Amino acid sequence: MSHTTSLRLPHPLALLTGCVLLAAAASYVLPAGEFDRRDDPVTGRTLVVPGTYESVDPDPVNLFEAMVALPKGMADAGSVIFLVFLIGGAFTVVDETGTLRRAIPSLIRALKGRDLLVVPVVSAFFAMGGVVQNMQEEIIPLIPVLIILVSRMGFTPMVAVAMSAGAAFVGSAFSPINPFQVQIAQQAAQVEPLSGSLFRIVFLVLALVIWVGATMRYAAANRVPAPSTALEGDLGDAMTGRDRLVLAMVGATFVIMVVGLREWGWDFDQMSAAFFIMGVLVGFVSRMGVNGTALAYAKGFREMAYAALLIGFARAISTVLEEGLIIDTIVNGMFAPLENLPRLASALGMVVGQALLHVPVPSVSGQAVLTMPILVPLADLLGLSRQVIVLAYQYGAGLCDLVTPTNGALMAILAAAGVRYERWMRFTVPLYLALVLLGCVSIALAIAIGLQ
Repeated sequence: MSHTTSLRLPHPLALLTGCVLLAAAASYVLPAGEFDRRDDPVTGRTLVVPGTYESVDPDPVNLFEAMVALPKGMADAGSVIFLVFLIGGAFTVVDETGTLRRAIPSLIRALKGRDLLVVPVVSAFFAMGGVVQNMQEEIIPLIPVLIILVSRMGFTPMVAVAMSAGAAFVGSAFSPINPFQVQIAQQAAQVEPLSGSLFRIVFLVLALVIWVGATMRYAAANRVPAPSTALEGDLGDAMTGRDRLVLAMVGATFVIMVVGLREWGWDFDQMSAAFFIMGVLVGFVSRMGVNGTALAYAKGFREMAYAALLIGFARAISTVLEEGLIIDTIVNGMFAPLENLPRLASALGMVVGQALLHVPVPSVSGQAVLTMPILVPLADLLGLSRQVIVLAYQYGAGLCDLVTPTNGALMAILAAAGVRYERWMRFTVPLYLALVLLGCVSIALAIAIGLQ
């Protein structure tokens, strides 16, 4: 019997711990140095002053101090971590009500006789989930319903994955408001929350047109006869008035969040509180009771614990680099080969770097807090808008969720749908490349118009 070997990446937590240790080791090897920084009274940002890098006395981080950086990283990223927990808990409450499982069949019944329109309608539903809350794991329990749906329509399971996970991941990557991606990155880059939203919305629409159009073409070209025994009842119960109220409450919470960020000076703590209140109210109107709602929250917290740890461990890496006084040395080293390149070439290089990093670091929120502290001073030195490096992060890391095998949610969704990873890659890679190209066009335009 022949045995095939394949490259297995370490577990992301092990990988990030290794990166913390590597950062500590680097503090013994790399020369310590710092840039001067100044406060910008107009934007309120702390800016790196180009040309001011100078060596300072070394302060290497030992092994114990590196381990101390882990809880420090968790504490430094506390607001982000609690947002992850409380949004995850709130949406677990929503999921436990069964509203999402009933919403899809209700959409389908409304489109009876116009089967191909199911693709853009269902894609829009999941894309909105990606836009507003980075929908990923929440898709897994919906896959059985979608498989029944596509089989009734004569479509293949690939269509079910494309119009759910695919649409959600595209929505997440191009989102103007996603708390787990763009808002975390904007906060880390000291960019005003929701700034550049109209710009992002334009490219979000274009990206979804590309994705949904390709999914519709695939669905039409690979259609098989629907089983004659398929019954409407297979899809389950229709939405109730209470379900519509729950969805309205979710929508209202996001409206309040947007207004709070733009008008009331909200930050992550206020958003966390808003989503916690939403989950409690959803549990109340759904008659889950105090214990039922609390159990749903606890389940959501358990599911989000891994993502929260990734964020904290990633933040610990930059903590070690800062304490070892080598983060500016790394930035200066990155700046030297880029200073003679056009700004666009530098920005597109960041997209590639973020995509490559997302394979071993599959948490988009963790990657944001890991990379922004390094890229912000680099952008200042290159004369790039910080909004541009946030775009480079979104398109590099966010779109990589479509293809990376280290994305646990994607692999679970493919397994639930019975779609092999290599078949998914054949369908997705051309679209992934087209979307990355669209992201590059977006970045080029952002640089040209001076998007801030």
